[in-house]
Amino acid sequence: MRIWIDADASPGPVKDMVFRASRRVGVPVTLVANHRLALPPSALITAVHVGQALDEADHYLVQHAASGDLVITADIPLAARLVARGIAALNPRGELYTAENIRERLSLRNFKEALRSTGVATGGPPPYDNRDKRAFANGLDRWLTQNRSAER
Repeated sequence: MRIWIDADASPGPVKDMVFRASRRVGVPVTLVANHRLALPPSALITAVHVGQALDEADHYLVQHAASGDLVITADIPLAARLVARGIAALNPRGELYTAENIRERLSLRNFKEALRSTGVATGGPPPYDNRDKRAFANGLDRWLTQNRSAER
């Protein structure tokens, strides 16, 4: 079991919560980004620096994450690729992407992207707030509890 973080756009509080969970339960964490990252001192926490090509971090995550791992990402197309491979994906607002909900999320994302391409302002996500932090912490703890007990 490993936790992967799509680190290019991951909020700082998400990384901090994952780092604390890693220390608490002994799960290794790997951050994947197209820029260098500062990491806390821990043998459990590593980073992979990929190139600057479009979606290079996404390709790396799809190739290296495995069943039983968790990927933290807000990137819905990446989450869809992971879910199709049977890999758990959790967004920074605590929502676990599943085979049941990923198609709807992807359709909505594509619809909004099409609107933006025609000049319609769709706005971005709301600011990351304390409610989002709590939801993420709960989603992460729920996933860890379910998957650590399955490992035993």
